[in-house]
Amino acid sequence: MTEQSSSSIVETLYSNHHGWLQGWLRRKLGDAPEAADLAHDTFVRILGKRQRDPIHEPRAYLATIANGLVVSHWRRRTLEQAWLDALKAQPEPLAPSPEERALILETLEEIARLIDGLPARVREIFLYSQIEGFTYPQIAEKLALSVNVVQKAMTRAVAHCYKALYA
Repeated sequence: MTEQSSSSIVETLYSNHHGWLQGWLRRKLGDAPEAADLAHDTFVRILGKRQRDPIHEPRAYLATIANGLVVSHWRRRTLEQAWLDALKAQPEPLAPSPEERALILETLEEIARLIDGLPARVREIFLYSQIEGFTYPQIAEKLALSVNVVQKAMTRAVAHCYKALYA
């Protein structure tokens, strides 16, 4: 198909289902402006994929993409709230400036996006190791895996991070 066909697929998808998607997101989030933003982000993501084939189940397709964005949105919100709670617990002189907070939140979001690219088990193993400080044998025991599987998952996670940072 030509590039025009690809954009006409997205245009048709948008005109036929944008309202439905925004309503679906509004019910899921309980917030109209956030729903509008995530509906927009859903179509931006589809445009980035350069859809070439007709979509046979458009609402299921849109809901799948949008649901992934909702999960990322909630994860970012939880991460931000945890950070703000940690800041409240610090004495005032130690609290970072607004500029430092913005940089830290931006960095945390980048890290969250980076590890979102990992398969679920690899991400879980990586977080146990890097955030919780568990050893490979502790992770293996906790997840009922062999130490070898944990090592391979960590190798994959570190390679993924390295590639994202330096490739």
